[in-house]
Amino acid sequence: MRFWKLLSITVLTGMLVIPALADINEMRLFRIGTGGSGGTYYPIGGLVALAISNPPGSRSCESGGSCGVPGLVAIAQSSNGSVANVRAVQSGVLESAFAQSDVAYWAFTGSGSFRNEGPAARLRTIASLYPESIHLVTRRESGIRTIRDLRGKRVSLDEPGSGTLTDARIVLEAFGLNTGDFEAEYIKPGVAAEKMLNDQIDAFFFVAGYPAPSISRLAAEKAIYLVPLEGAEVHELIDTHRFFSETVIPENSYEGVGPTPTLSVGAQLITSSELDEELVYEITKSLWNTNSRWLLDNGHAKGRSITLETALDGIATPLHPGAELFYREVGMLAREE
Repeated sequence: MRFWKLLSITVLTGMLVIPALADINEMRLFRIGTGGSGGTYYPIGGLVALAISNPPGSRSCESGGSCGVPGLVAIAQSSNGSVANVRAVQSGVLESAFAQSDVAYWAFTGSGSFRNEGPAARLRTIASLYPESIHLVTRRESGIRTIRDLRGKRVSLDEPGSGTLTDARIVLEAFGLNTGDFEAEYIKPGVAAEKMLNDQIDAFFFVAGYPAPSISRLAAEKAIYLVPLEGAEVHELIDTHRFFSETVIPENSYEGVGPTPTLSVGAQLITSSELDEELVYEITKSLWNTNSRWLLDNGHAKGRSITLETALDGIATPLHPGAELFYREVGMLAREE
């Protein structure tokens, strides 16, 4: 908490003095769509924004200042999640965003939940960041121990436009359920956690890197249980949807919760083909600058999973040419002849 308070004060102070230090015309705004403030996208988006920013008038990287892109001010914006993010990037409303690997693939190919919209042909990827786990959260005393126990319960599937909603529907269908089998709500996970705290819902889905802040806060106040996703249905689902993989949320990721088998997808940083190649090259280079390592390692537990070695894992959409150039330079892709 202290880390984030100090970080926020530093960023706000720097933003306030920018006009006094340099011509405001030198500044370039770069918006990153994330997710709800109670999830993992938002805090990780803040770390990425800090890593790639270098406001006009900042001290040089060599002098202990920002090592981001000169003149760039990146801002992490709360959003409805992956589906809304890919639409915003495709339309040019956002310069960049976080998106689940499955959602990005569906959008780019005009398949899955995007089959009625046509391909989002401008989508490009900068990096794969970390795996996201499907959380199915319930109160420990709810009696819900398997996904089929959701029948007749009050269940939140996240907001329209979220990747969680898309994945929840796929998982429910794999286990022979649909939204008519329970009382469905469509609210942000942070709001869902509050409603569970007040016994107003029985369960909610959330696709996020563990530990998700909203779930951690809930677990600190009320005994919770994570419903395992396992068995033949999961294996069949993975065979059908290759972007899913089996994973385990480790014991004590949340207070009092044991190891939980579930599914995961990849969280990716996406952008548009319309963005300048040199700019995206510099952003990619800044993200993997050795000085950014401290931010990622100390800013959030999931930040330690964001590594250059896994930056190309699970990417099913084209790399942006600027990002591709960087990965070729560091030997992660074959150099073009």
